[in-house]
Formats: sequence, structure tokens, C-alpha cells
Amino acid sequence: MDGAACSIKKSEASYWTVLLPYAWFNPERLHPKVASLIYWRDVKKSGIVFGATLTVLLSLAYFSLISVLAYSSLLTLTYTILFRIYKTVLQAIQKTSDGHPFQEILELDLTVPSEKVHAVADVAVNQVNAGVSELRRLFLVEDFVDSLKFGILLWTLTYLGAWFNGMTLVIIGVIALFTLPKVYETNKTQIDQHLGAVKAKVDEITAKVKAALPIGKKEEKKD
Repeated sequence: MDGAACSIKKSEASYWTVLLPYAWFNPERLHPKVASLIYWRDVKKSGIVFGATLTVLLSLAYFSLISVLAYSSLLTLTYTILFRIYKTVLQAIQKTSDGHPFQEILELDLTVPSEKVHAVADVAVNQVNAGVSELRRLFLVEDFVDSLKFGILLWTLTYLGAWFNGMTLVIIGVIALFTLPKVYETNKTQIDQHLGAVKAKVDEITAKVKAALPIGKKEEKKD
């Protein structure tokens, strides 16, 4: 693979990492544009993206996808038609020849390069393969403690499923994406101290559980 393809793949992979919550708190793992948005480097731009995304998701929570797409497209078309009429009238009054108001956008190349499609597909395949391997490891109890943690997670999800529907969880996820990273960055020292204490306690409990299990004892004897 040449250098250009490698850089494309690296860029696409960093876009995908926004789906991994642990990457939210490590800006270097995110694409610079994504990190700039969720860390509110440009308040105006982040506000527009956050507000627009939340509006669409809330609309989808109450209306069908077809209705949301139709109304959004209709509003966009109404705006472009009125703006085009306004600019045409203005040009006629001022006797200017500025041309089509959306000429720059019309001249943009919107074709998707095949290399980028292949890069995204490669990343998706790698993610799927890694996910399948991890699920196999958890379901077939390769590590008892990890499978037990996975079981607790699934049990927790049953309650989440009873309290919230899928769209509500997506909305909560988007709100968390645009709030938690900034809160963490602002209070990093205090949060790291508390997380360190919690992690130490969890590691201590995990070690005790492994030592108490027959499997854990066998592994200690082998060592």
C-alpha cells in the first residue's frame, strides 16, 4: 500500500474511533476535526453541529424517518429557492452580473474516491473481525472474570432496555459526547484521582475473585 493510501486509512480509522467512548477522553486518538468539535475549540461551530444533530435525533424520536427527511429537505429547498430569487432580484436592481449564488457549491467535486471507500471498508471489516473474536472469547469463557464482567454488562443492558428505547440512548450518547470530554478536560486532575482509586479497588476485587476460583488456583500452580 502506498503512502497516500496509508494516510487515507489512518484518517478514516481516526474518524471511526469516535464510536469508542474511551477515545473521547484522548484527543490524540481522534481525528483533529472531531476533537475540535467535541472539545468546543470553536464554540460557534460545535454549537451548530450539536444543535443540528440533537434536533434531528429528537425529530426522529417523535416522527418517522421519512417525515424527518421530507420536511428537512423541503425546508432546505424552500430556503435555496427564496435565496436564489432574492439574489436574482438584487442583481437585476443593482444591474450586476454576479452569476448563480450557489455556483461555488455547484462546482464542488462530490464524487467519493474509490480509495476512500476501500479504506472505510477495511476499517469496518477490521472492527467487525475484532468484535466477533472478542464476543467468541467472552461467550466461550476463555477468561472467567472477563466473561463474568460481560454478563454483568448484559444484565445492566436489560434494565437500560426497559427504561429507554434505542433512539433515547443515541440522544443520551450524543449529549455525553459533547459534554463529558470537555468536563474531563476541565477537571482532569480531580477525576483521574477518583478513577485511580476506583480502578485500584476493582483490580483488588478482581484479583481476589480470580484467586478464589478453581481456574485461578490452577493458573497460580502452573506459574
